Parts: sequence; structure tokens; C-alpha cells
Amino acid sequence: MKKRTAITDLKAMKQRGEKIVMITAYEYSSARLAEEAGIPLILVGDSLGNVVLGYDSTIPVTMDEMVHHVKPVVRATERTHVVADMPFGSFQGGPEDALRNAARLLKEGGAQSVKLEGGKHVADTVRRLTQAG
Repeated sequence: MKKRTAITDLKAMKQRGEKIVMITAYEYSSARLAEEAGIPLILVGDSLGNVVLGYDSTIPVTMDEMVHHVKPVVRATERTHVVADMPFGSFQGGPEDALRNAARLLKEGGAQSVKLEGGKHVADTVRRLTQAG
């Protein structure tokens, strides 16, 4: 089994001035193609609510739906770093809520990283997630 792209690899790529490519995938086939093309990063975005599930927005996307879609993307890849989006409501309850939900995406889904959106108001949450590893 090959080594997945790690955060340290991404930092080194940035320091060398390399362009870092990231695409979105929601299922096995797209993720497999990205892996074969050598894409270092895949985002499993909560936009799957619109694109795959037919919701009018990303708001209805649940943690269960995110975990469900992260799993096949991880199974399709060996080297690609998989980033899982934290859907609305999964981190707004504070750092402990965010940590519990991030752990699901990492443990159950198999993602290597999580992504959440926000500004200064989520800084403490990001700090807590970073400290937890």
C-alpha cells in the first residue's frame, strides 16, 4: 500500500512553490479517477447535498450522509489525501461538538482531514480540533 499525501507533504509542496490540486468527489468512481490522475487532494464536500442528493441547499446534509459518502472515496484511494467537509450544524455547537463530529469523519469515514467554514467565531473550534490531532 502506498503512502497517502500527508499535511507535511502539502506544506513542503507549498514551500517549493508547487501548485496543489484539489478536486471534489462524492463516490468511488470519481475518486478512483482522481487517484489514477495523481491528484493529491480530494474534498468530499457538503455540496453533495445539491449535486448528489438533490437538496435545494447544503443545510439539510447530515453527518450520516457525509460519512456514507466519505467511505467509498477513501476506499477508492491509496495516495490521495481525503478531506471531509463538516456540514452545517456539525460544529456550530462549540469545540466539543465539533470534535465529536470530526472524529466520526476520521474514524468512521476514514478521512485524513476535515474542513469547516467560518471566520473568527470558529477560531477556538479550529484550535481545539488542531490540538486534538
